[in-house]
Amino acid sequence: MALRFIGIDPDSDTGQCPTVWVDEDTADVVVQGWKADEALLAQCLESGSIPDTEGVVRIPARMVAMLREACDEAERRRAGL
Repeated sequence: MALRFIGIDPDSDTGQCPTVWVDEDTADVVVQGWKADEALLAQCLESGSIPDTEGVVRIPARMVAMLREACDEAERRRAGL
């Protein structure tokens, strides 16, 4: 697995998160973000269960452009470009 770094939250005071990557082999978008608090998790659970192998993370709106870039890169990789 090779990850292509897309970006890190520009307002992160420690420069450690949230972060976005694209897996160059699978074209999966990989995100690191803040763990969901109990209130957010409860709202998410209203839509259905969350398997033990998955988690809910929050990514700030200021990172939308990075997520778009990651999605665009993932689409290019899936298309073999």
